[in-house]
Amino acid sequence: MLTREGCPATMLSIKDALEVLEGRWKLLILFSLSSGPKRFKQISKEVGGITDKMLSKELKSLEANQLVKRETHDTFPPSVEYSITEHGMSLEKVLDELHYWGLAHRKKIIGK
Repeated sequence: MLTREGCPATMLSIKDALEVLEGRWKLLILFSLSSGPKRFKQISKEVGGITDKMLSKELKSLEANQLVKRETHDTFPPSVEYSITEHGMSLEKVLDELHYWGLAHRKKIIGK
């Protein structure tokens, strides 16, 4: 793993981005939210295979990095909705390119 001390200056920005987006779930959560605000269970269903504990942890991390906004609605019972922020939407091109690359890769490797 690259360290801040041993990382060439040209790679620092990529290292920073990977630290924010690392893991199996964050990009999938952002992709889910890119189509509009969702409640916790909606995200869970769309992402599929993620535990509630892990989804909660990942949403908190995305919120801390200002990529996701958590909004509590004053209803009974209280409801919470998550949405992608403007800063999060700056990843739209990255998400789209990953999506299209993944489709092409699946076709090439799996044939589907």
